[in-house]
Amino acid sequence: MKEWITGRNPVFETLRARRRSYFRLQVATGVEEKGRLEEILKLAASLKIPVTRVQRQALDSLSESHQGVALEASGYPYSALPDILDCAEQRQEPPFVLVLDLLQNPQNLGTLMRTAEAVGVHGILIPLRRAAGVTPAVVQASSGASEHLLVAQVNLAQALDTLKQDAGVWVMGLEGSPDAQPYDTARLDGPLALVVGSEGEGMRDLVRRSCDLILSLPMRGSIESLNAAVAGSIVLYKALSDRQRGK
Repeated sequence: MKEWITGRNPVFETLRARRRSYFRLQVATGVEEKGRLEEILKLAASLKIPVTRVQRQALDSLSESHQGVALEASGYPYSALPDILDCAEQRQEPPFVLVLDLLQNPQNLGTLMRTAEAVGVHGILIPLRRAAGVTPAVVQASSGASEHLLVAQVNLAQALDTLKQDAGVWVMGLEGSPDAQPYDTARLDGPLALVVGSEGEGMRDLVRRSCDLILSLPMRGSIESLNAAVAGSIVLYKALSDRQRGK
């Protein structure tokens, strides 16, 4: 399966990660070939990727925000749960996993992936069905961060059981329920899987029952909740802070 990655950062990171097969690069005629685009062209040359100059309208049909460049590549290279645990072991760190339960919005998924990559998450688990996968829209929303992450499509409840039994991971869900504990009172420096539910429904019951602790964010304003990507990003950075302090 082939797909088009568009946008300068997404294309650059896709090439830099070297995890896909690359078929051709299209660049809009008339654009200044400097900065990030110059770096893309150097990478394309080193990887022997054919480059063609095309009219901007040809790229408009692929994306509204192509920034004058598009890369035809193979589909996203998903990983497996053991790969994620191996990554933690290689870094000599306690496992740090982000679990996304039926997240539907590509922008939210991309934003969380960008944060996850920034804080050093070892991998992300998403469901096999009924959730957004890593599409070109997600790659663009993550600004290419998705290309440096290990993402596994799994049965979430089974995967969480495996993380608990085989890696001693504590599973913490993020939800605004009455019995939730304030997120800033929890220690997030050990083996951790943070579960973020879908935008409207939250976590499914089976996934929620797999959680050792439910966390919530304080809400002092007029709105009832935060966007899933914003809430998840806040707790991911809390976990990074705790892990650095633990070292």
